[in-house]
Amino acid sequence: MSTTERLRLEYVTDPAAAMSRLAAAGLFGEYVMYERPGEWVFAADPLGSVELDVHELRMVWEGQTTTSAWEGSPASVIDRALATLPLDERQAYGWIGFEFCAWALDATAHLHPRTALAHLMIPRIEVALGEFGVRISGATPAETCDIHDLIAASQESELPQPHPADIHLDPTGYRDRVTEAIGEIRSGRYQKVILSRKVDLPFVVDVPATYRLGRANNTPARSFLLRLGGLEAAGFSPELVASVDEDRVVTTEPLAGTRAFGRGHDLDMAARADLITDPKEIVEHAISVQTSFSEIAAVAAPGTSAVSDFMAVRERGSVQHLASTVRGRLAADRSSWDALEMLFPSVTASGIPKREGVDSVFRLDGAPRGLYAGAVVTISPTGAMEATLVLRAVYQNAEGAWLRAGAGIVGQSVPEREFEETCEKLGSVAPYVVKA
Repeated sequence: MSTTERLRLEYVTDPAAAMSRLAAAGLFGEYVMYERPGEWVFAADPLGSVELDVHELRMVWEGQTTTSAWEGSPASVIDRALATLPLDERQAYGWIGFEFCAWALDATAHLHPRTALAHLMIPRIEVALGEFGVRISGATPAETCDIHDLIAASQESELPQPHPADIHLDPTGYRDRVTEAIGEIRSGRYQKVILSRKVDLPFVVDVPATYRLGRANNTPARSFLLRLGGLEAAGFSPELVASVDEDRVVTTEPLAGTRAFGRGHDLDMAARADLITDPKEIVEHAISVQTSFSEIAAVAAPGTSAVSDFMAVRERGSVQHLASTVRGRLAADRSSWDALEMLFPSVTASGIPKREGVDSVFRLDGAPRGLYAGAVVTISPTGAMEATLVLRAVYQNAEGAWLRAGAGIVGQSVPEREFEETCEKLGSVAPYVVKA
């Protein structure tokens, strides 16, 4: 059997169930599952990896590890590291944490020396599902049979039962932190900041099952499921931080302005009408789009930057947002990693201006964000890239499991309403958490 097998399997009516079953089987080691429009990819059993923390670059290839100090920007370090590996036309998959932004925004003083910044891996096996059927690359004949059996069995399985989490407890003092940020904004220190709160879960989570149940109840722009470097996560991303396609068109999708969704047609329409007429939400969205446009223009060829779908309303699970799309054609002397470095972190997950907003996040959010408000990343051998914003997610490591959500704070913010917004966003994940 060839290393690539392409079959049209009519029984794959639930790709999320198939991806969840492949992840839960435990047969393929570490993995990253990524859903983009029209395609689901399960990438597993790393041949190699690139890991970056504050002081060290670690590169692994076929069991051999090299470590070195690094300097410069994290984006350029990873770009160069990937270029030295014998990828043989393979894609890379992984994640970058929120703290990845600290070098570009002069915030490294806030970081612990062992803070993880990024973890990318190059898979031996890829399983892709889409209208083309099932495409399997890199698997042995025996593994190919196992993959077929797992996918077939997944289509007959029932949805898992949730163990909903209480999202209204707040030991982090979120309202008080919002009040402090409002004071800083009104004193002129910055215009906007996204402050978040962590909700610890008092049990071990079945992350693949949570992904399947959550995906059945969400309408994400992208979704992901991963187990990589001691971290498990599953999420339903509302927007792209950045994408660069094969034609070098760079895109970002700022979402800012939020109301609840999924409470019935009349309530949803009333919330939508309130959203599109609320001065606070309109201002928050407009300044986010303005920042995104400036960032795209900084890496795009002159005259190619444009905004489309300005202030459209997009439903994302338990919430609806004001949304716009900003695009430009990447300048000839710029790379995909340059575009990501410019656009990261998403303006809708950091603040405006970004430098001051990120400083406020580090000061007022307290603990490191890690993957929250970071990105799950795919990189092709040609330089095409997608970096999807990590929000609406569940996270788990050896220390426990948790959720996290934030809200955009501006001068007109009301702390109680911002807390309510975090609850609305947590509603995209919390009701679907499955206990292990």
